[in-house]
Amino acid sequence: MGSSRLGRIVVHLTVLLLVVIWSLPTVGIFVSSFRDKSQISSSGWWTAPFRSTQNARHIPQDLSGQRLVDGEWTVDGRIFPEGSESVIEAFAATGKILDGEDSLSVGETAKLRRGISVTVQADGQYTITSENEITRARNARFVYRANEPPIFTLDNYKRVFTRDGIGQAFLNSAVVTIPATFIPILIAAFAAYALAWMRYPGRALIAATIVGLLVVPLQLSLIPLLSLYNDVGSIFGIDAKSYWGIWMAHTGFGLPLAIYLLRNYMAGLPGEIMESARIDGATHFQIFYKIVLPLSLPALASFAIFQFLWVWNDLLVAKVFLGDGETKTVLTSALKDLLGTRGGDWEILATSAFITIIVPLTVFLSLQRYFVRGLLAGSVKGG
Repeated sequence: MGSSRLGRIVVHLTVLLLVVIWSLPTVGIFVSSFRDKSQISSSGWWTAPFRSTQNARHIPQDLSGQRLVDGEWTVDGRIFPEGSESVIEAFAATGKILDGEDSLSVGETAKLRRGISVTVQADGQYTITSENEITRARNARFVYRANEPPIFTLDNYKRVFTRDGIGQAFLNSAVVTIPATFIPILIAAFAAYALAWMRYPGRALIAATIVGLLVVPLQLSLIPLLSLYNDVGSIFGIDAKSYWGIWMAHTGFGLPLAIYLLRNYMAGLPGEIMESARIDGATHFQIFYKIVLPLSLPALASFAIFQFLWVWNDLLVAKVFLGDGETKTVLTSALKDLLGTRGGDWEILATSAFITIIVPLTVFLSLQRYFVRGLLAGSVKGG
């Protein structure tokens, strides 16, 4: 009795640990998606609720207010917006000096370049003076270290949602994912029933072939399959890079796992039910439709989750079999393009990732009870 109770405690703690481990990345992406760019780059998401120290560079944005005072050109500005709680701790002409012993305290004057000097106050206000009129703002840039409060903003989401093509890409992903999830489930359910409950020559060989297909690398078949699509498309006048092409590609890639998973589940169903139905005159299709299919709902939901997640998050297959274009670009490709060719907009990466997982996360949470039942089916035998 004691060992059984201890075993349950260990199982529950293990499950709790796994839930925490798998949930932390999602929480991190969610928190980071609302953080300011400078704070994302300088500290982890777990420090988001606390004040942090940031090193940054400032370039004056407006030099039109320059005025001549005592023979020197002078312009005033501020680093932070009015009412900000950020506090300047130190500043310098370059980042190397800021990290060393030559950084200056607030109120002191730093020598920049081309005869330009800057004095920075703790609240972020600064005064720039120069022997000559400042014509280039980059000549007046300086670096600073500030203690800042946590900054949460919706700017990252606004940048993503206001980009052209994101809404269409979301619809394209739905058009690709829903049929690419339903079609292999439909085919695999029929095939799994045939392998589990029908007797015919070569059944064992077919089952072994399906198991062997599970280990075939996806990347190995991309080019040959696309070439086959092009050949067939040229014969029938069909564009190979169409929704039909990517539906069939995802169906082919998902069928081995689907058939294997459903076959094992259906084979574990009570045979007495099927025998009773046959005695009553039921056909194989009636047994499949009225008995096996309802009983296999947990396994069907388990594979549906796997397939939906795979297709929704796919980028490679969509690039190969669908291509680019306003009416074809899927969400993963559109969000990737937002980062720029050199990753210049990397700060919206967390926001893009969270937008991508919203739909799969909703699907998983709605079907998770079937998912667990489907995975554990057959693991416990009755006495």
